[in-house]
Amino acid sequence: MRDSSYVEGCPVCAIAAGETVVKHGEVYRDDLWMIWHAGPPYGVAGWMTVLTHQHVAGIAHFDDAHAARLGPDLRHFEKVLEEVTGALRIYTATMNESSPHFHLHMVPRYAEMPHDAKAWAVFGLQAAAARGEVHVDAATVERIVVAYREALRVNPPHALASGARA
Repeated sequence: MRDSSYVEGCPVCAIAAGETVVKHGEVYRDDLWMIWHAGPPYGVAGWMTVLTHQHVAGIAHFDDAHAARLGPDLRHFEKVLEEVTGALRIYTATMNESSPHFHLHMVPRYAEMPHDAKAWAVFGLQAAAARGEVHVDAATVERIVVAYREALRVNPPHALASGARA
């Protein structure tokens, strides 16, 4: 369904509207956000992307609803992703350069990473996978997608209105 801010030709708007189908489908969707797993070839199992339905260039251009919920919801998304993946931490980055529509990458950082990648080097693993230098098991990706989808279905961020978020 197209948001009123839909921009023709924006690939992220097309994903948010369901016009472009991503490999594993939606992992999560609510009134503000959609999450999907990065497509193949996989650089890191569990690499998720969060986007707004609304076409907005970045955080500086959020409306009050997005601004108020980003921190609490992102904290919840990352905590659940850590639990599902067993990652040491979740790296977070948003540049909105390839498409000027807010999208944020959540990348699990495991104890063992391809090429021993840490910090910014992790963001090069997707390109390394495209060159055939990194191989991530598709079954592991699928297991994470299914588990993360279910964990967020059972425990979505806005369901914890008491302030006791995970």
